[in-house]
Amino acid sequence: MTAFSDLTHHGDADLVPGLVDLAVNVRSGGTPGWLAALIRAADIAAYPDQREAVAAIAARHRRGAGEVLLTAGAAEAFVLLARALRPRHAVVVHPQFTEPEAALRAAGHRVDQVILPFPFTLDPTLVPADADLVFIGNPTNPTSVAHPREALLALVRPGRLVVVDEAFADCLPGERESVANDADLDGLVVIRSLTKTWALAGLRVGYVLAAADVVALLAAGQPLWPVSTPALTACVATASGAALTSVTEWAGMIATQRAHLLGLLGAIDAVRVVPDPSASFVLLDTAIGDVRTRLQGRGFAVRRGETFPGLAPGWIRVAVRDGGTAERFATALRGVIG
Repeated sequence: MTAFSDLTHHGDADLVPGLVDLAVNVRSGGTPGWLAALIRAADIAAYPDQREAVAAIAARHRRGAGEVLLTAGAAEAFVLLARALRPRHAVVVHPQFTEPEAALRAAGHRVDQVILPFPFTLDPTLVPADADLVFIGNPTNPTSVAHPREALLALVRPGRLVVVDEAFADCLPGERESVANDADLDGLVVIRSLTKTWALAGLRVGYVLAAADVVALLAAGQPLWPVSTPALTACVATASGAALTSVTEWAGMIATQRAHLLGLLGAIDAVRVVPDPSASFVLLDTAIGDVRTRLQGRGFAVRRGETFPGLAPGWIRVAVRDGGTAERFATALRGVIG
């Protein structure tokens, strides 16, 4: 079992002042100016009123307002689930974002890990039939694998809650593998975050989509006014038609930059890259235990992989950036390996 300290390690801890940041997978370039302006203009004198934001998120996903719970980022959603639920057999599918397992273990639950073999694509039959709570990411952090909708929906069954972390779903044009709009499926919970796509890590805002009874159960564990007015403003703004159009354009740009990076990495014989990445980062195995330290010596900070269950030292997650940055990184990596 992975050490708890590893489960609570995140990419921001791998940053080094003065180095090129390829460790954090938040949108590069910062929050779009139009969105930052709206957030700064939010009226913070009055208590937060969630109604407009809930309605906007519900409309965006074609759901009822009672099926939406706004949270202080995806992290709060994981904690609420861990504290509110009483699973008999909780399972986390790895490699994936470690916060769900950390939250479950902190709440006193026993957790079993299903570790997918390379290339980390989901086989629903690997999940024990008696598992009544299953966590999985899609596209998955750190593998960048987008599991087919059909594979995710195959996990849903009576008496089981399937929690899908879709923090990177909008990296896929059209969100083609998302299950966020599947409101008719009992036992399906989707967690979204505004952190990555909109570069709002400091604002702490996300939401849960689930059946009304699940939402009510989780809401009972929240304090009053759990989401700030600026965060509510961001919810409304990013659910608009114009915002969704801009996300599609951004996803297209990411796909182009990612393809360029993959081409560069593919020319380095000693590197094994997880195929068909779908998010704003790629995962690769260098088989060099101290590769992260070596890359720091050449000016680049990357996310270590060994804190993710199923990955060994030598695996690194690399954020997708512009072409020039990708070329400089590939040169540095080639030098480190050579």
